[in-house]
Amino acid sequence: MPRMARIVVPNTPHHIVQRGHNKQTVFSSCEDYQFYLENLFEWKEKLHCTVYAWCLMTNHIHLIINPGEDAESLGKLMKRLAGKQTRFVNRLEN
Repeated sequence: MPRMARIVVPNTPHHIVQRGHNKQTVFSSCEDYQFYLENLFEWKEKLHCTVYAWCLMTNHIHLIINPGEDAESLGKLMKRLAGKQTRFVNRLEN
């Protein structure tokens, strides 16, 4: 059964939890953390989101994000972060 679609309310902070596949390690070096944060700050500006807080753990991430006026910006932000981080880590491991 597919998961239910996320309800995003414009101009309202959302708590986002992002995990590695099968709870695998997401960040194995300081470089991994730095790359993620650089992308978070870059894309939040481009998509006009506000990041109130973040907590980067080795195998998961907590974010408090306000998507602003455009509710779709939250999904776009998370998609870009996950995609860029995955490509970055895969490049290092291969």
